[in-house]
Amino acid sequence: MTTSVTGTTASGDSGTSGSKGLATGRVGLLGAVVIGVSCIAPAYTLSGALGPSAAVVGKQLPAVFLVGFIPMLLVAIGYRELNRAMPDAGTTFTWASRAFGPWLGWMGSWGLLAATILVLSNLAGIAVDFFYLLLAQITGDDALADLTRSVPVNIVTCLVFMALAGWISYRGLEATKAVQYVLVSFQVIVLTWFSVAAFWHVSDGTAFDASAISAEWFNPFAVDSFSSFAAGISPSVFIYWGWDVVLTINEETKGSATTPGRAALTTIMAIVALYLAVALGVLSYSGVSDGAHGLGNSDIQENVFAALAGPVMGPTAILMSLAVLSSSTASLQSTFVPPARTMLAMGHYGALPPAYARITRRFQSPGYATVAAALVASAFYTVMRVLSEDVLWDTITALGMMVCFYYGITALACVWYFRKELSRSARACLMKGVLPCIGGILLLVFFVQTSYDSMDPSYGSGSQIGGVGLVFILGVSVLLLGVVVMIVQRLRRPEYFRGETLSRGDSTSGDSITLT
Repeated sequence: MTTSVTGTTASGDSGTSGSKGLATGRVGLLGAVVIGVSCIAPAYTLSGALGPSAAVVGKQLPAVFLVGFIPMLLVAIGYRELNRAMPDAGTTFTWASRAFGPWLGWMGSWGLLAATILVLSNLAGIAVDFFYLLLAQITGDDALADLTRSVPVNIVTCLVFMALAGWISYRGLEATKAVQYVLVSFQVIVLTWFSVAAFWHVSDGTAFDASAISAEWFNPFAVDSFSSFAAGISPSVFIYWGWDVVLTINEETKGSATTPGRAALTTIMAIVALYLAVALGVLSYSGVSDGAHGLGNSDIQENVFAALAGPVMGPTAILMSLAVLSSSTASLQSTFVPPARTMLAMGHYGALPPAYARITRRFQSPGYATVAAALVASAFYTVMRVLSEDVLWDTITALGMMVCFYYGITALACVWYFRKELSRSARACLMKGVLPCIGGILLLVFFVQTSYDSMDPSYGSGSQIGGVGLVFILGVSVLLLGVVVMIVQRLRRPEYFRGETLSRGDSTSGDSITLT
């Protein structure tokens, strides 16, 4: 029996929606933006990105943040155009399969799955760290903060966080959205408060190393060297990762053909504005010296907020710890959304076992895939935490390779899928061709560059095997594991790989996506 999955209606509310059993019309534009911001986790991301970025580019930190924003914006435009034509929860998997065929589509989805599963482990671990730090601050007992160093305590607490986040995600987007409104609002308010307080200290003459905002801070060519610029660009690209979650919920969004694309662009614009406000506030307050609170001080670069919250926010500094905790917790929960819906689509089209296509009757969510993501992430964190914390963090560092890989493939899929339309109008050429092409090429270049840089043993924890950096070995191993799993699925479920369930085509072919 064959079920036809056609394009959207004029309203954009049908199309593939409902074909997989997901609840339709559950999330509007604001709800999607909130989920997108939560997945990016600005408070958590900035806590670890401000210091390392400022260390290599100095006061050009805002410029680097803006440059890193550009490829994300270009790729998001490509996502928007693909979503208008094919609103499908599989996103990268479905779109790359349609444009390039089953093999590249499968590997593109593997990059998304690997990145999200790895970052789930990271987010859970960070949530544990800040949970015990917050308890120490509340009680005044510094010993509580050290509980995170106990491997059994750390693992058990991490698994509790993972289970709670998975449970909320299992209950569907209604539960997800309700939790995210609270957690995202809180962290945005605290980050804004922090920025305003930093500027107030500058104007009051009580800042550590007060500096007036200069146009030179926005000039990327003012960075000392290209190597420093490249080193600063790397983290500035990855701090925007996560906005594509709003596309994976397209089948559950009001106006599935248009709202997700608008939400993606709105999310990125909101995030870059927030990042610039915090970056300017920190630079104005701290400067880039190696003094006690300067951004050049290596002792505070690992977590800038932990060092500056007290001097900047005074007695309310505890709110920053709570904001970072809520940020990592919110992101942990919302990050379950992309892998669950990608695996749902893969099960739906026969690229994974049919169990992954199961939908919970009560919540109309991909329950089986959500539980699978939680179990894999929990098992990965447990094993890596017991074996070696360095290996755990090096594996997480390697996720940058996965992000650039699947974003780049998806952006170029837009160009190839719409290739026969590019000559029809200037808008089509620009939005469906030139801009996504530039974004995709840039990210694939970053993928190659990051892969090359990670071969250096000094990259990441400094661990190596045979003189080759462990980050590179782990990143390549994860991709090769994807190839092995893909071959196994090809032997067990050949229909997808023969193009019978998800056929290759383009925007003018007029054929439908079918499920056998």
